[in-house]
Amino acid sequence: MHDIASQLVLKWARRGPDARIPVTDDFTRLTLDTIALCAMDYRFNSFYQDDMHPFVQAMVNTLSAGASRAKTPSIIQKLQWVKNERTRADMKLQSDVAAEMVKQRRENPSDKRDLLNAMINGRDPKTGEPMRDGLIAANMIAFLVAGHETTSGLLSFAFYNLLKNPATYFEAQQEVDRVVGHGKITVDHLKDLGYINAVLRETLRLTPTAPAFVRGVRPENNESPPTLAGGKYELERDWTFLCLIGKIQRDPKVYGEDANEFRPSRMADGEFEKLPKAAWKPFGTGMRACIGRPFAWQEALLVMALLLQNFDFRMDDPSYELKIKSNLTIKPEGFNMRASLRKGISVMSLQHTLSGAPTDDNGAIPTPPDSDKAQPDGGRITILYGSNTGTCQSLAQKLAAEAGARGYQASLNDMDSGINALPTDQPVAIITASYEGFPTDNAAQFVAWLQSMSGASSLQGVTFGVFGCGHKDWASTFQRIPKLVDATLEKLGGERLVQFGSSDVSRGDMFSDFDTWTEQSFWPAVSSRFSTEGIIPSTTESASIQMEISTKTRASQLQHDVQQGKVLATKVLTVPGEPEKRHIEIKLPEGTEYAAGDYLAILPLNPDESVRRVLSHFSLPADAVVTIKGGGPVTLPVNQPISASGLLKGFVELSLPATKKNIQACAEHTSDTATLEILDGFVNSIYQAEIIANRVSVLDLLELHPKIALPFPEFLAMLPPMRPRHYSISSSPLKDPTTCSLTYGVINTNALAGTGRFQGVSGNYLRSLQPGDAVQVSVRSAPAAFHLPASSHTTPILMFCNGTGLAPFRGFVQERAVLLASNPHQALAPALLFVGCRSPSADSLYHEEFAQWARAGAVDIRYAYSREPDHPSAAGCKYVQDRMLRDQEDVVRMWEQGAKVYLCGSPGMVEGARKISREIAEEKRSDAIPEQIETFFKRMRNERIAVDVFA
Repeated sequence: MHDIASQLVLKWARRGPDARIPVTDDFTRLTLDTIALCAMDYRFNSFYQDDMHPFVQAMVNTLSAGASRAKTPSIIQKLQWVKNERTRADMKLQSDVAAEMVKQRRENPSDKRDLLNAMINGRDPKTGEPMRDGLIAANMIAFLVAGHETTSGLLSFAFYNLLKNPATYFEAQQEVDRVVGHGKITVDHLKDLGYINAVLRETLRLTPTAPAFVRGVRPENNESPPTLAGGKYELERDWTFLCLIGKIQRDPKVYGEDANEFRPSRMADGEFEKLPKAAWKPFGTGMRACIGRPFAWQEALLVMALLLQNFDFRMDDPSYELKIKSNLTIKPEGFNMRASLRKGISVMSLQHTLSGAPTDDNGAIPTPPDSDKAQPDGGRITILYGSNTGTCQSLAQKLAAEAGARGYQASLNDMDSGINALPTDQPVAIITASYEGFPTDNAAQFVAWLQSMSGASSLQGVTFGVFGCGHKDWASTFQRIPKLVDATLEKLGGERLVQFGSSDVSRGDMFSDFDTWTEQSFWPAVSSRFSTEGIIPSTTESASIQMEISTKTRASQLQHDVQQGKVLATKVLTVPGEPEKRHIEIKLPEGTEYAAGDYLAILPLNPDESVRRVLSHFSLPADAVVTIKGGGPVTLPVNQPISASGLLKGFVELSLPATKKNIQACAEHTSDTATLEILDGFVNSIYQAEIIANRVSVLDLLELHPKIALPFPEFLAMLPPMRPRHYSISSSPLKDPTTCSLTYGVINTNALAGTGRFQGVSGNYLRSLQPGDAVQVSVRSAPAAFHLPASSHTTPILMFCNGTGLAPFRGFVQERAVLLASNPHQALAPALLFVGCRSPSADSLYHEEFAQWARAGAVDIRYAYSREPDHPSAAGCKYVQDRMLRDQEDVVRMWEQGAKVYLCGSPGMVEGARKISREIAEEKRSDAIPEQIETFFKRMRNERIAVDVFA
């Protein structure tokens, strides 16, 4: 077993840290080879060939055909003679391989105590007859197929769970370090791996690789008619029942409201034994339960320990969300990892350890002398970003471009790539955001890694600077992750190169804040601390792009993980004259899954009018072709011709406010005294009031001040890369898992800058789409707290929103309506929805739809109308918080019943609801001081209260 696992370890080590590991494929190779070698002394040698062994491909084909056959009418099956012939050929190949195993053992007897010898030498206790060779071969196939499939799926899901929940990953790795250390893993170590044991149990609870078993009425059952659950349900004798293990093992009555979450501690020794009988049955039940469970468990423990001992893992795509593929069993689809050898381990030393060669007196792996000694290099800089929406990634890319202009060689990557890899010979810049107080997808593992370390000198020699992005309306979590990273790096021995920098996104001048931090703090500190010897500085301080422009003649380049969806339908939700709100339905990319409450990321295009303005200002014809030379921003297409209009439409942000650095660059391209005075005022005194408040873009500046002779390459270099916009999904997958809908607003108004119209990029892009159009999308999970309770039957929900904040709640209520329609006799817990809008006739979104759902019992809806508070539906209430106060008895009653609370809307609505909540709580608890009430609500955040604020 250890021999095959070692082959996998060495393969991953030799491929290097940038190789994409197809997780399920390689674990399939591992488990197949292990079973074949241990049970039959047969080697498939899967790790010594690029393609799978023919047996494996034949097996996969057969399983796929079987799954397809089960869904195909018998008359169609008979007509599929080509597929049937291929299936027969695959089955014959498997039989031939198994028969060859038996033949080899017959011709070369051995005294191995394995499964194959047991079947060859065994005798039926009643007849004394041996098993015939054909039956032995058939059993060999069954063991190979079933045994390797389930274990490879378990290992794949386990690593997905650990990487998706990085605190558990580091706890598991630290257990291996504590129990095994640097030496060779033995069977004796496995009994002490309690946490990894719990990880495997919890993985099989959430995703049992054999997800169901079938039961029926036993022939000897004389009850007439047969019943289930103490007579509650009558059964027909010929019925069969599919028992879904994955559903049974997520029962919130057994596992709590977090039953859908990965929490290994619930499966640790002591807690596991307290579970009710039959609450955990991933290996089946009764006489048909898995016979190979002990072997599979030992194999999984050994492989997990061996891999965690020698590698640092991270997801190839940090935003990957679990997709399931199913044949005989289930496995993750499209899940890839990257593996870096841990610090102090080389391929040579790893091979040395795996072979069982001796280590030094401390059990350490021999490493080359001075392998970790930092080699000074003042010309390098590491830039790491944590970004979900692309904003911090844009800032990091901007810093990398500046580094290049100053002569530095920049390494740019996400924060997770910095685990155990922070250099000590160069500055490290970290740019990150908080996401509801949590790390972004591509920073979660890095933050968990920092928090897992305790040594005060763990990161000694690392010189760092941190810049944080946040929004003050998330007051309780404002800048939480950037500040945590900054403080923890110092606590672990790192040296702060520059004081923490930050920007409040609500002010709208984030790029200027970043420019100020880099120009006034970061770059001066880098220059003074790190030698610039040998660095050739740029001839100009302003960024530029070398390009060719010819009048004769997007998502991977932007480094955003999106796929192609298709527009199915669109409609307007508001009456003419009101701020426009719209609905769009999108066919999701194949294999995409989502839950009610999740987000859909949209990669938009700039409005045609904005592109036309740029082309007009720079006197570029519509068919101009641009070729950008190397050395420019990394997100622009380099050394390939692209139309100027295509470049402007899809690759850069045209409407963001100009930064102070942009204005200073514009000043370098004019000699007009009046223009210079105006630009100087913008930078020094009225930037916030004139540029940010009026959303004056670089393009607006150039049009308003025509004596600025800014060249097109410099203009293009100023523009941040296009980033995706995130919208709350306003539908439920229970209605249709292949489609989703969005509810969005459209901004198309007079520009405050006085340059014509201001058009919101994403809303106008979505508005332009028609049924059949393609759109670049990807699902992004909402925070765990912003999903429906694990049990909609027992946990009430309270929802508060205004405007398009209704979107996620439409998904929630639609899901409840589908549940009711599918089982009208099963009541749901109460759901109370407070909605704020202008009037019932102007912008009451989905009014009739919600009325229908209310009649069905899916929701109780309470309106507030800012323009018509006297309308009967509004009950005299102008805003959501007014209606909340009026109906406080209902709110309090549901809270006391254990309701989860969700808020989605404008900052004013959310703050108003918070204020009323505090007032109600203080009135109900006259003995409590206000600080206690405030502390209570903060503690409930993300536990029973989930908030999503939009600007």
